[in-house]
Amino acid sequence: MPIFRKTAACLLAALSLSSCGDFLDRTPMDEIVDETYWKTQQQLEMAVTAIYSRVKAKNFVDMENLGENTMWPTTNQYKDIGSGVFPVTQPTVDSEWRNMYRDIRECNAFLENYQNATENVPGAKARLAAEVRVIRALAYSFLTSFYGDVPLVTKTLNPGDPELMAPRNPREEVVDFLLAELDAAASVLPAEIPTGENLGRVSKGAALALKARIALANYRYDVAEAAAKAVMDLGVYDLYSNGNPATSYWELFTDKGKLASGNNRETIFARMHKLDIIMHNLSREIQVPDQFARFVPTRSVVESYLCIDGLPIDKSPLYNDDTYASIFENRDPRMDQTILVPGDSWGGRYDGRPVDENPDPSIYMTPKFSQDGRGSVTTTGYYYKKYVDPGAVPTYNRDDNDIHHIRYAEVLLTFAEAKFEQGTLTQADLDISINLLRDRVGMAHMNLAFLAANQMDVREEIRRERRVELMLEGHRYFDVRRWREGERLGRDIEGVKAEWFPILTASTSTFRISDEGYLVVQWNRQFEDPKNYLWPVPEPQRQRNPNLGQNPGW
Repeated sequence: MPIFRKTAACLLAALSLSSCGDFLDRTPMDEIVDETYWKTQQQLEMAVTAIYSRVKAKNFVDMENLGENTMWPTTNQYKDIGSGVFPVTQPTVDSEWRNMYRDIRECNAFLENYQNATENVPGAKARLAAEVRVIRALAYSFLTSFYGDVPLVTKTLNPGDPELMAPRNPREEVVDFLLAELDAAASVLPAEIPTGENLGRVSKGAALALKARIALANYRYDVAEAAAKAVMDLGVYDLYSNGNPATSYWELFTDKGKLASGNNRETIFARMHKLDIIMHNLSREIQVPDQFARFVPTRSVVESYLCIDGLPIDKSPLYNDDTYASIFENRDPRMDQTILVPGDSWGGRYDGRPVDENPDPSIYMTPKFSQDGRGSVTTTGYYYKKYVDPGAVPTYNRDDNDIHHIRYAEVLLTFAEAKFEQGTLTQADLDISINLLRDRVGMAHMNLAFLAANQMDVREEIRRERRVELMLEGHRYFDVRRWREGERLGRDIEGVKAEWFPILTASTSTFRISDEGYLVVQWNRQFEDPKNYLWPVPEPQRQRNPNLGQNPGW
């Protein structure tokens, strides 16, 4: 996808203000306006590039802080929302609403004007419009998940339009619209994976995969199953593999797994980044070498991984928690491809041991709990390695890893979950979905007979699989809420077993230890049902339009 940075910025402003004439009713000569812009295919392509630039980037990963997979050590608005302790005036509650409707307005402006342009390639206008419809549906998918009922706006609005004071549309009505829009887009978009100058563009698979996601989030399991299976039947996507089960999963989230590498047929839609042009700071934030790591795994995450025999840690004879290092042994291989393990290379440098005991600071051995500017500090005792490019850790905003929005892995997980919830899941279904994910890393298959023999709940294991596979990709908060398991979000956030590290037990005034003996890093969390299953309608929006109403409990 070509990048026109200055042009895109101008176009974003123009799209945001589209259709707003001035009081003299003259065409401005120094800016892009509807009367003069929508003329050529090239102009449409630049406008779509500008719209793509609005898609969430690293802040999609930041949303992991809404759930209980990770812990941001200091003030973070997503963390505050996830804790359940926040007011209706919380800034992010309003900014998400404003940003999504800004994006929707820009999409609407394109869809109102694109037919006016000529096209060099037959069908180009229809394809570009379909891409924009998918991006608009993505924005609405966040809105409905956050707020439930939301205004369904399909045209650009201007001061005085009666729609500005309309009540919210029911969530089900909005979802009906999105599913129909995605069907229409899928009928136009190409099935093959975009390459060359079209690299990163929305394809038929992206439209269908987003349809499956939205349907699953709204308990339309038959629709989710059919859409996921349609993606699978396209025959163009495969799970990423370098041939080595010990590194394939981790490598997907590095430069080698970028769409531009030409080796990735798994990522269906990503926010692409390019060195020296569009970059982010995720690697540094995960293992920042002289401050607190911004994303750190929790005890809940660490204990969610099965042992390599397919049993949970409370059932498997292979599990040993005598030491910090022993808990990583004999586990689902995705664990040590996601979470930093003693002996790993890392970018956090000093690891907490005396310098004379650590001849190679690029090798991680033990966590660091106190900040002195000489290494990455963790609040929980754990660090992530997924999404980290060690070379980008010492720098600032020099990370060009793609941010993966939709992966084929998610489609396979959606298919399995939708089949289960309809009561139609078979072993054959698992073998073409979840077990492909396990094959990639050399993990024991999910087997229905094995689960039954070991009194393991099938629904719980399917949900566990989704958590493990999609770790640190921004999905957890949305999953926990749609499963109606909100009580998970109200529990204390815990870390390592205190007895592993004398510093934790020696400094009781500094570190809080639970009755079970685990480090407690956040304890003021709560979750009210039904209140916290939806965000409040932002107070600034209700002041502008009192007809929006408010969600239960707020």
